[in-house]
Amino acid sequence: MAKRIVWTSKADAVFTKILEFYSERNGSKTYSRKLNKEINANLKLLSKYPLLGIKTNQSNIYVLIKGHYKIFYELKLDEIIIHLIWDTRQNPSSLKL
Repeated sequence: MAKRIVWTSKADAVFTKILEFYSERNGSKTYSRKLNKEINANLKLLSKYPLLGIKTNQSNIYVLIKGHYKIFYELKLDEIIIHLIWDTRQNPSSLKL
């Protein structure tokens, strides 16, 4: 049975900034739409196979690496909580926790 995907507000905000960055940089929303579609396809797959990611040293936190993106998520009984989608080309110090 597929688990429900739940986004934290931080994950949503960071991913929205990534999409906006590429829209502005490219002068077009084409890449951002493609990226959004790819991430959502990966989340759909993750909802069916929640152990696809690599276990981190944090309790119940996993990371799924797809290309230049890392999806950090937490496994719960009936849901997967998306904590962060990170573009690995970004400077880590730009993420304010």
